[in-house]
Amino acid sequence: MSQRSSQPRRGERHRVALVVGPGSNPFEMGIAMELFGMPRPELDVQWYDFVVCAADGAVPVRDQLFTLTCPGSLADVAAADTVIAPNRPDPECGFGAEVLNALRAAAARGARLVSFCTGTFTLAEAGLLDGHTVTTHWRWTDEFRRRYPGVHLRPDVLFVDDGRVLTAAGSAAAMDLSLHLIQADHGAAVANAVSRRLVFPTHRPGGQQQYIERPVPSRPGIALAEVMEWALAHLDQPLTVAALAGRAAMSPSTLHRRFQAEVGTTPLRWLHHERIDHARSLLETTGLDVSEVARLTGFGTASNLRQHFRRRIGVAPTAYRDAHQRGGTHLPG
Repeated sequence: MSQRSSQPRRGERHRVALVVGPGSNPFEMGIAMELFGMPRPELDVQWYDFVVCAADGAVPVRDQLFTLTCPGSLADVAAADTVIAPNRPDPECGFGAEVLNALRAAAARGARLVSFCTGTFTLAEAGLLDGHTVTTHWRWTDEFRRRYPGVHLRPDVLFVDDGRVLTAAGSAAAMDLSLHLIQADHGAAVANAVSRRLVFPTHRPGGQQQYIERPVPSRPGIALAEVMEWALAHLDQPLTVAALAGRAAMSPSTLHRRFQAEVGTTPLRWLHHERIDHARSLLETTGLDVSEVARLTGFGTASNLRQHFRRRIGVAPTAYRDAHQRGGTHLPG
C-alpha cells in the first residue's frame, strides 16, 4: 500500500466518501452523515467535504426500510482522502466487483480506509486487510477468522486504529471510531466539542471491551457517576483506587467490579485515559509549558508526561502541540 499521506493538500478540505450498498445499515450511515457531513460553523476548523456514494443511484437499505438516493457515485471514491466501506446485513452478502475495485484503487493511492461493523468483511473481500489488525462485531468473529485467516482479528475491542485501516466493532462503536477520527484530524478539543453537541459522552478508547455479559446501564450508576465527576475535577492530584473507592463509599474491589460492569474498563485505565485527554486539550488550547501541563493533569513531572503521552499518542507533547494548537504561544517541552 502506498505510504502517501491521506491528508489533503494545504487549503483543501478533507474529503470523506461513505460508500453504501444494498442492505447497508441506516444507523451507521447516519453516524457518518452526522459526524462528517453536518457543517460545524461553531468550530474554528475547516470541516469535511462529505459525500454519500454508491454503484447505483438508488440503494435499498437494510430490510427494505427505505430507498436511499445517493448524490455521489463511485467516481467520488477516487477523490476521497477517507473512504468508509459499505457494511452488509450479514457476511454472506457481498458487493460487486465495481465496489471492490474502487476500494482497492483508494487503498493503492494511500486513502484512509474505515469500516463499521460488518464493513470489515468488505475490506477483507477486497484483499486489503492481510497483515492488518482489525475488529468486527462479536457475532461474526468466528466466521471472519474462518474466511480470512491472514488477518489479525481482535474480537473484544470497540475499534482498532491500524494506521491507514480503521475498523469499528458495531453500530455504537462506529460513533466512538468517528470521534477518534475527528480527534486525529482536528484534536481533542474539537472532538470533545462535537461530543457535547451530540449530547454523547466523551468517546470511549478503542481497547475497551465491546461486549459485557452483564447488561450495561445507559450511564454509570449515581455513586459511580459522582466519583467520576469528582475525579475529573481533581486530575491534578495523585488519585488512587483507594481514594476513589473511599469517595464512592465502597471497597476498592467493589469499585473495580462496578467500573468493569458499568464503564467497561478498570478505574486506573479510565483515570489514565482522562489524564491524557486533559493533557491533549491543554496542549491544544493554552500556552502552558509542558511542566505545568504535567502538574495539572496529575503526571507530576514533564518527563513522566512525555513518557506516557508518547506511549499513548505516539508523539511528544510539543510535537502534538505544534500539529494541533490554534493560536497561543508554542513553548518548548
